[in-house]
Amino acid sequence: MRRPTTVPSPVALVLVGIASVQLGAAIAKTLFDEVSPTALVLLRLLTSALVLCAWARPRLAGRSRGDLLLVLAFGASLGLMNLSIYQAFARIPLGIAVTLEFVGPLTLAVVGSRRPRDLAWVGLAGVGVVLLGAERSDLDLVGVLFALLAGGFWAAYILLSGATGRRYDGLGGLALASVVGTILVAPFLLVGDATDAMLDPRILLLGAAVGLLSSVVPYSCELVALRSMRPAVFGILMSLEPAAAALAGILVVSESLTALQWLAIACVVAASVGATRQRTVLADPVPD
Repeated sequence: MRRPTTVPSPVALVLVGIASVQLGAAIAKTLFDEVSPTALVLLRLLTSALVLCAWARPRLAGRSRGDLLLVLAFGASLGLMNLSIYQAFARIPLGIAVTLEFVGPLTLAVVGSRRPRDLAWVGLAGVGVVLLGAERSDLDLVGVLFALLAGGFWAAYILLSGATGRRYDGLGGLALASVVGTILVAPFLLVGDATDAMLDPRILLLGAAVGLLSSVVPYSCELVALRSMRPAVFGILMSLEPAAAALAGILVVSESLTALQWLAIACVVAASVGATRQRTVLADPVPD
């Protein structure tokens, strides 16, 4: 008798993706004394571009000017988002950086809403950001600004990702965007340092591992999960990112957070869950 094929739970896939991307970020942070954040971003994007292009085999032939401009914008948001958040990782704890970055997509989730309840969630997230700023001696201002900038690019990435997915099949659009992001980030190495370390086989191997953990694995898990999961439920699960980043910082980089900082992270997570939950209630169930 043929055994039934075991299909991973979409929730499990999303959780694996979250753990993978934050583990990749933590590993990257352990290398900042040897190689610049920009160099690691380049290695991450290059690995992602090579794997995704080999997998998706995207084609440009027959694409309209609008299609090409869209993937260029998508790639720019992808590259600048990664560049900004890695600069933040180099200056402030992972959990705090991702919490601040998460303000971007959270704001996008409720922008244009006229419901007072959604404005309350934004206010709660604002409380979290204020609490993070209450201990200024522990936070580098440049790192905070880079994290907020990354949040803006993350919001743009979300909008452009949806538009790209409607025009390109499978992972083709993401593969092309990864190529664009790689080309965009490369010139920033000219103003960086420690680029010689990129030729070290150990750094190249770890950089490739960061690319797989931070891009290929989570993107693949999310792609499969979203085939049978409501986007609203997906959004709630993604709200765990700040907490996952904080735990990765503790376990891999030995970063410690104060009780006030944990409270700030909890505020942002709760605000994201609350804002997204409204859409879960209104969403139609996914057919089996």
